[in-house]
Amino acid sequence: MTEYLIYFNQQWVGDHSEEWFRGRGPLAMAVVNEMEDAGVLVYAGGLVEEVEEAFSADATSGELLITDGPFVETKEFLGGLTIVNVPDAEAARTWAGKIAEACGWPQEVREFKPRLDGREAPRPAGR
Repeated sequence: MTEYLIYFNQQWVGDHSEEWFRGRGPLAMAVVNEMEDAGVLVYAGGLVEEVEEAFSADATSGELLITDGPFVETKEFLGGLTIVNVPDAEAARTWAGKIAEACGWPQEVREFKPRLDGREAPRPAGR
């Protein structure tokens, strides 16, 4: 099994009415529940939209520095993510497609690198 990150940038969401977003919530939760039932869900969640509430930790100078705000100034920032533990890229594509359809905006998929110790990623609890 391989873990994949399925995510979106907040800017990909687009402008929609509050009613439109309320209609998407149950669709997205249905996909999350389907992933749980299939035993592939590791984690899913959206992030607070106010990027100013972020903080950064940087130890590249040899000393830990914690600062308010995002580490880099950018026009795009992460909006939400899902991690699935599936047999292959095709399965990750399938789940990304279901999430994209439910949410109504694009999703990007990236495979996690193998663990350094060569062990397989743990399965979600109860699976």
